Amino acid sequence: MSQDPAHASAPRSRHRIGLDDQATDGQSARTRIQDVALQLFIEEGYDKTSLREIAEKLGVTKAALYYHFPTKEAIVASLTEDRVVAVAKILEWANAQPRTEQTRQELIRRYAETMRGPRSGQIIRFFERNQATVKDLGAGEAMRKQMVEVMNLLSTKTEPYDVQLRRSLAIFAIHASWFAMREREWNEEEGQAAALKVAIDLVAD
Repeated sequence: MSQDPAHASAPRSRHRIGLDDQATDGQSARTRIQDVALQLFIEEGYDKTSLREIAEKLGVTKAALYYHFPTKEAIVASLTEDRVVAVAKILEWANAQPRTEQTRQELIRRYAETMRGPRSGQIIRFFERNQATVKDLGAGEAMRKQMVEVMNLLSTKTEPYDVQLRRSLAIFAIHASWFAMREREWNEEEGQAAALKVAIDLVAD
């Protein structure tokens, strides 16, 4: 008796994706891979983590992992792509605004929003743990360039150096809050609110 094509294709799709729990298709499978890879990149380092190790941690074959991500760099790019797109939109908005204190403060508010979310702290830890490597990755370079663009919108090269430095530190206040929250066991919402307050103060006239 011939097999129902709909039933025949399901096992092949499951094997190809290679994730044997209920999160087997599409974005859910990619999310599981991202979570496991990010954990290993933080614990062992990006350079010391292989695709084979990621596959073994997931309990799948390398071929199954390749179906979603052919390289480690592709995994990192997928972890940062949403934020890169979000910051690009913020930069487009800011470039169309007058260079005022109000614009700077709103720019910082919008930038801080891109640092929120369940993965943000882990991604910050990844960049901290792998600083030497990340600078050579496309995703790391894209984020670095965007930070420079934000700094350029917060001050001009004709302003006093102390003003330029103070306003640039606003960005690092947003980033540094994640380290402070981890080391001092701060409440995440309160820690982010404190960071935003400090950052807005730093860009004030």
